[in-house]
Amino acid sequence: MGDIHITSTIGLLLAGCLAAGVFADLVHLPKVTAYLLVGLLVGPSALDLVPTDHVTVVEPLLKLAMALVLFNLGCEFTFSKVRRVAKHCLMISAGEILLTLVLVSLGLFLFGCDSKMALLLGCLGVATAPATTILVLKEFRSEGPVTESTGFLVALNNFACIVLFEFAFLAIEYSQGKIETSLGGELLSVLSNVLGSIILGIAAGLFVSYGCGFLNMKRWLVLLVAAITFLLGIDESFEVPYMLSFLMMGVTVANTSDYKQKIVDELDHLSGLLAVLFFVAHGTELDLGAFLTAGKLGAVYIVCRMLGKWLGVYATAKATRQPRELRQWGGACLFAQAGAAIALATIAVHRDESLGKPIQDIILGSVVLFEIIGPLFIRKSLLQTGEVPLAQAIHHTSRTPVEQLRNLVDRFRSALRRSDPTPSAIGKVKVSDLLRKTKGIHQSADFDQVVDHIEHSHDNTYPVVDDSMSVVGVIRYPLLSDVLFDHSAAKLVRAEDLVSDLQSCLHLDDPATKAFELFQGETDDCIPVVDRNSPHSLVGVVRRSDVMHALITSRRKKPKSGKKFRRRG
Repeated sequence: MGDIHITSTIGLLLAGCLAAGVFADLVHLPKVTAYLLVGLLVGPSALDLVPTDHVTVVEPLLKLAMALVLFNLGCEFTFSKVRRVAKHCLMISAGEILLTLVLVSLGLFLFGCDSKMALLLGCLGVATAPATTILVLKEFRSEGPVTESTGFLVALNNFACIVLFEFAFLAIEYSQGKIETSLGGELLSVLSNVLGSIILGIAAGLFVSYGCGFLNMKRWLVLLVAAITFLLGIDESFEVPYMLSFLMMGVTVANTSDYKQKIVDELDHLSGLLAVLFFVAHGTELDLGAFLTAGKLGAVYIVCRMLGKWLGVYATAKATRQPRELRQWGGACLFAQAGAAIALATIAVHRDESLGKPIQDIILGSVVLFEIIGPLFIRKSLLQTGEVPLAQAIHHTSRTPVEQLRNLVDRFRSALRRSDPTPSAIGKVKVSDLLRKTKGIHQSADFDQVVDHIEHSHDNTYPVVDDSMSVVGVIRYPLLSDVLFDHSAAKLVRAEDLVSDLQSCLHLDDPATKAFELFQGETDDCIPVVDRNSPHSLVGVVRRSDVMHALITSRRKKPKSGKKFRRRG
């Protein structure tokens, strides 16, 4: 590209992402994977359109993007949620981390890898790419036990990876006699870096919570960017793990601010744009040559890491009697790997080039595969567990320029006639395409269990089922107010005592238009979906928001019949 200016490079990368987003919609591909493939295409491994020094210049923006993702991830962890998720996820995390470490280290050692190199690669194998994983979950707006557990496991994976790597490298240097000071002093140095990173994150989180508490919302974005960029600079200056800082910053805001969700929403547009740049720029750094250079040891690392992640989650979840969906698909959500592993591999090169260089080659080579297949496995897992409606995962194809022109004319005519949207725009969408799986609340559940279910739900209507999973009615949140403030009654109440009659239900093969019509006549924000066959067991729910989302996206397509929509009634 010769002497192209860096701003043109950024424009080229963003334009490539725009095209990649359209391509992803056409082939039903996660956008993260599409962005990485575009970066790989315009990078040195293919067309070589992006100068290497330009990617180096925008490196601070890429770290800022990672910081924002980690901050958003931390904001998900209120203490109440941590206590609830930790009950089943701590054991799963420990089993997954341990098995990944052992399988990668042992597998590489058995295939001729040096023991020190195998140990460090085992530690790096624990890391999961937070940006890739979390942004795929956000793209599909998934909800459920697998989604919730994945966020927690990603956070623990990266924390464990950093700590394990530092202690493993310290043990290697001690065994080689390279430590000039005492072992205790080096241990204290490692612990102080980790502790310092956490303290900085907590301080920044308190500052944000305090500032957003009295500043006008119009000034929040400036405050947030100032706090995040300043903290990133402090971490870089003192060489402490910035990922831990921003994770703890988010956790602190989640537990000290009344405006946590509004703060996250305020950063969404900025983090979305930077994330696009992050992935396409990261894609330019993917080196197909390194993937081939990794050779046999690279293949062993890839197989052992994937096996460790999946088998670790499966075995531990089965031993602790976790839901089948989490056992089978939880590990597949942890395959993506990038930022943390690459950064630590680079640190290994700086500390000991002869040891770190082959480690870096294997990491850079394997990342090419993990970053491309990781989002695909996450998408597959979300669809299999029913934590994202099928219609939301399948994007409609884009319009041609002629269709877009016709659409503009149609919208103008519609505005002149003041016509309203009609459910016929949903077309051939079925209830099964909008389904969100849920097990409902058992009628024998006590009041505390009912409240716990409601606390972690996004709905205002909750199906209640009997032993055969048949829906016996629904609990509506507004009707709980009397019991919530009557502590003596709360001890005696069961779910069946709070049930209201079920006014309507849906079946999997019903058209989405039926759901639209039912929502028009009631205030509930979800309707139970039951099996047509006896005993009419609960399959899941359809949300009002998902029906409207399908309506909006379907209206963007020109009807095949060419007929105009007419207002009903």
